[in-house]
Amino acid sequence: MKQLFAVFLSVLAMCWSAPASALDASQMPLRIGLTPTFPNDQYRALEDWRQYLERRLGRKVEFVRRDSYIETMDLLRLQKLDFAWICDYPYVFFKGQTRLLAVPVYDGRPSYSSYLIVPARDRGTTSILQLKGRVFAYADPYSNTGYLTPRFQIQQLGQDPSTFFRKTFFTWGHRNTIEAVAAGLAHGGAVSSHVWQTLAKAKPELTAATRIVTRSAEYGGPPFVARSLIGDAEFRDMQRALLAMDEDEHGRELLAGLNLERFVLGDPRLYDRVSRMIRSFGKP
Repeated sequence: MKQLFAVFLSVLAMCWSAPASALDASQMPLRIGLTPTFPNDQYRALEDWRQYLERRLGRKVEFVRRDSYIETMDLLRLQKLDFAWICDYPYVFFKGQTRLLAVPVYDGRPSYSSYLIVPARDRGTTSILQLKGRVFAYADPYSNTGYLTPRFQIQQLGQDPSTFFRKTFFTWGHRNTIEAVAAGLAHGGAVSSHVWQTLAKAKPELTAATRIVTRSAEYGGPPFVARSLIGDAEFRDMQRALLAMDEDEHGRELLAGLNLERFVLGDPRLYDRVSRMIRSFGKP
């Protein structure tokens, strides 16, 4: 009888504590991952955005920054982030492991492109083919505009991307690539058009030390995604907060600081071109 009563008390205690646990979970901060897609010197804009989202969502928000795309993707896949602003390449490569939330609109379109850049003093280079046998800076192995695109372009020229350059290195950020090319540490590099244009406004002396050689075709903008097991209510609340940013003055100011116009609903078809490029290298 004593054992039966003890079991009853244990069950009662679990039932009594369940609502409290659920309440505690709802009070946990929403964790938003950021990758090198986000220019790494916009700390004030980032803090303003965090506070804005907290007011809109009625919940604590934390931004979690990582220096590589794969680190952020691993946190998403392990359900240790709720949302993240990532690159189109990992979104497509890890298809089905995130939920597409929204896409940023930049320069009037929900898209961006890859810029092939060289030092400003290089006035002769007109194509990536002329950089064969030279030193090239890649942003990240999971960056579309900073890695996949230039390799695809080399492949389409009938060349082997793995041996095309004399030397390559990863900078782990689009701004870092711009700095490396500007300083002459690399004869060329490939970067996000959005990051280059954003820095052209904030740090014109930096981008002026580089020259855009070519612009790639357009790709769907870097997607804002949610972890695969996010609750529907949390998903909808964050989506509404992002889509409504251009509807109030503070939201518009924040978007302008990020060099964006608004967020719109994402369409997976925006990333079909990236999917074809990935498959050209024999990857799913």
